Amino acid sequence: MRPTGSAKSLEKRRHKAVEMLKGGLSVRAVARRVGASAASVSRWQQAFHKGGKTALSARPIPGRPSRISASTLQRLLKILSKGAAASGFSDGVWTLERVSKVIRREFKVKYHPSHVWRILRRAGWRGLALKARTAKLGRPAKSAAHHRARPHKKTRHARR
Repeated sequence: MRPTGSAKSLEKRRHKAVEMLKGGLSVRAVARRVGASAASVSRWQQAFHKGGKTALSARPIPGRPSRISASTLQRLLKILSKGAAASGFSDGVWTLERVSKVIRREFKVKYHPSHVWRILRRAGWRGLALKARTAKLGRPAKSAAHHRARPHKKTRHARR
């Protein structure tokens, strides 16, 4: 799992760890001080011995770049904060399909509704998935407490 922090801050952490190792600290001591595992510190040490400081530099993020920039995402969040009614939806409830339509209309970028959920979750939005499912079914959304209060029942299948 990738640790939290920007690529530059993680790169600085690796350089700091190597400097501590050069200063005579043990791998475990360095790992505790920089907040990494001993295996990671050992791997950084080996990479430094093989490739120098360039081996510790940040690598590009894998995968396709997002079609929505950070500034565009902020503009989208501003639109969403005004409510669904302000964007022309009658009942005022945001669903993933509606957010997808707003993205297409405002920014000329097409996203599948299921991918919109990833974008919104990354931006800190929560709870739209339940609203999207219940809105499709024509029912009001149930609270999270309702779902926690009722345990899952096992069903027995009839024999043929």
